[in-house]
Order: sequence, then C-alpha cells, then structure tokens
Amino acid sequence: MDTGTLDVRVRGNNVFPPTFLNRLHILLAILRQVHLILAISVFSDELFQLKPEVFVVDQLSACVPFLRWLYPQRQRILFYCHFPDQLLAERSARGMPGLVKKVYRLPFDWFEGWSMSGSDKIAVNSNFTRSIARRVWPSLGESFRVIYPCVDIPRPSQDEKPLWENRFRIILSINRFERKKDVGLAILAYNALSAAERRSTRLILAGGYDQRVSENVQYHKELVNLAEGLGLSTATARTVPTALAVPDDIQVLFLLSVPAPFKTTLLRNARLLLYTPTNEHFGIVPVEAMQFGVPVLASNTGGPLETIVEGKTGWLRDASKAEEWAAIIRKVLYELDSTTLQVIGREGPIRVGDRFTKTIMAQEFNHAINDMMGQKRSPFLETRDVVLIFGVMAAFVAALIAAILKARFRTRDPRVSEFARARRSDPGSTKDFRFFPQQLL
Repeated sequence: MDTGTLDVRVRGNNVFPPTFLNRLHILLAILRQVHLILAISVFSDELFQLKPEVFVVDQLSACVPFLRWLYPQRQRILFYCHFPDQLLAERSARGMPGLVKKVYRLPFDWFEGWSMSGSDKIAVNSNFTRSIARRVWPSLGESFRVIYPCVDIPRPSQDEKPLWENRFRIILSINRFERKKDVGLAILAYNALSAAERRSTRLILAGGYDQRVSENVQYHKELVNLAEGLGLSTATARTVPTALAVPDDIQVLFLLSVPAPFKTTLLRNARLLLYTPTNEHFGIVPVEAMQFGVPVLASNTGGPLETIVEGKTGWLRDASKAEEWAAIIRKVLYELDSTTLQVIGREGPIRVGDRFTKTIMAQEFNHAINDMMGQKRSPFLETRDVVLIFGVMAAFVAALIAAILKARFRTRDPRVSEFARARRSDPGSTKDFRFFPQQLL
C-alpha cells in the first residue's frame, strides 16, 4: 500500500443537518454518511478515479454495506469502532416517551451490527471497548482488534510565560460539558479540601461547549450552581484574554470551548489533571496530560485502566468517593516532594512514547490492513444477492400491479351478464340454471 501521499477531501456536509430540533441524531448521521457515498460515487466519479485499495471507516458503520457493494472484489474495509452507538443513546425516559424512544431505536440498533459485519476487519480503541462490543455483538467477538488512539508529541515551549504569574497551583479538568462526564465530581473533591488547603489554588474546568446544544448550556449552569452553593467563587470565560483577566479571588474557573493552543498552555501549567468520567471508552485527555508530565487522577473504570499506571503516572480511584479524590489532590499539592513529582513527570512521557504515538498507531493500522488484504473477504450480503433480492421484489410488485389492473379493467363477457340478469329476475328458478349452459353451447 502506498502511504507516501495523503489527500484529504471533505464531502457530504451540505444536505442534512446534524440534528433536527436537537433530535434525530443517529438518523441524520446515517443520512449524512450515505449522502457522502452517493456524492462521490453516484453523482460523480471522484471515488472511482481515486482507485482505492482500502477504506478506513471511523465511528459510524452505515456506509460499509454501500462500499462493499460498490467494490465487491479486491478492496477491503476496516472499521474503527469507538463504542457501540446503541449504548450511547439516552434511554432513561419513562412512560410513553421512553417506549417511543425504544421502538425508534430498534432498527438503528440492528442496522449498526449488521452494517459493521460487512467490514473485513474491525478495530476498537481499547480492551474495555472490545469487552463491551463482544457482549453486544457475540457473532463478531473474534473480529475485534485493539488499536489505541494517539496524541501529538508536544513541541518545546518558546518562552511561554506561566499562567497568572504562578500565583496558583492549578488543578485541571478537561471534558465536554455533558452530564455523563461527571464534572461535578471535580467540584466536590476540590470543595472537600479545607479553606487553608484551597488557598493559592484554582480549579479550572475547561472543555467543549456549544451554545446550540441544550445539554451543554444546562449542565454548565448546574455546575456553576453546585460550586456557588458550596460557597466557592466562580467565573466563566469564553476567550483567553477574559480567562487571564479574572480576579485572583476566583476559585473555580469555567473555560468554554478552549482553543487548542491554550489547552496546551493549561496542560503545561497544571499540577494535576482530574479525569472524572466513569467507564470512558478510552479517554484521550489523560494521555495528553501524561505527555506533558502531568499526573492524572481518574476513575478506576474503562479506558484509564489501560493508560494510567497506578503510582507512576497517576492514580485510579472510585468516582463515587469524592473524599478519596480530595486525598490525592492534597497529596499532590502538599505531601509529595519535588523529587517524586519529577519522577512522575518523567514517567508520563515515557508511557505515552511506548504506546500512544502516531507512529505506533500507524504501525498497528498497517498490520491490520496487511492481515486483511491477505485474507478472504468476510461473508456478507454480496452485490449479486442484492440484485437478486431487488429483482424478486420488482417481479413480485410487477405481478401484483398486473393483477390489480386486470381485476380493475378486465372486459366483461355479455353472456355472463345475461346469466346474472336472469338469476336476479328469478333467483328461485333452477330451470334457467339447468338449461343456461346449453344456450351457451
């Protein structure tokens, strides 16, 4: 496979919106992906001109059957599964709304597994995700191969000034403002420190935020209310200058939609990263922190079990016990000596370099692709089967239409009409009935 040239093109983003009234996410995602395939293969010959050998499909498998039917011979398809979508869908509603949601999701849940089975190879982002995927799709259990996501190796900083002139020990959380991320745990753990222990510290809650997404807006308000209800002073910033200008008495700073360069600055200045989600599929943020030598405190579930080494690059604790999290925060801020912190700071980049670099991820993908190219295609509904099915369906529909038209517009025999009139005129008579056939002769 030639990997010397990378040509990236963007298509399929101009017909269907991501959501409709903040609903129908999965339906519209499928339609957008199908439109992408149609745009480059049916409405144009762009895909065929590229002469692809391998398709790598990420996250959504809706297009896999179409690619399989467009290229039924040598080309292979590798699907990278981040997590079963059917387990990400919100199903907590009760009563009629909950029932409607379940019925609505049924075809999409089935379609997810069926379309994924058209792949020649399936990769997942962690052993945790593989264990869940095997439970959801037992028939595909032996197909999953773990390929860890990667991070960029940071460039050396060029005379970067410390944030707020190093007046604060920064405890950092980076996550989207979604309830499943459990960012409130960071506030509870920080509040569990004494007032003296919180002096000259600042908890920064940064992450993805979209004003159009109602959950982002609502959860941010909930977190502000939680912090202020505990007596913590808060501020919210949407730009870097605003963040840098907050007063010194602010204890909890919310940063909405942090730009990538400032995210790097935050990681360079943090004393500890708090990663609060439970059963996270992989979790790229802890890996990003480790590459900067920042120790990580994360939930002892999901992907962090595979990325963080207890006591060497961070700690894993029960997300339901804020006091345990507060104890680690206290330990990092006040109890560990500088030598121990330096050792942890060195272990993080070593861990990342051994497992989570672009080079390693590229090598793993290359191994998976080479294995895939050397094997027979996985069994699936092939193009000839699709043609046969549609042919049978078309023949059935044609026969049904012909029968309807014949029944509706057939020519009536006048002699049959004469018989019918005779029967109506004397329904009790058997004479007409007995001799009528002879009259027809």
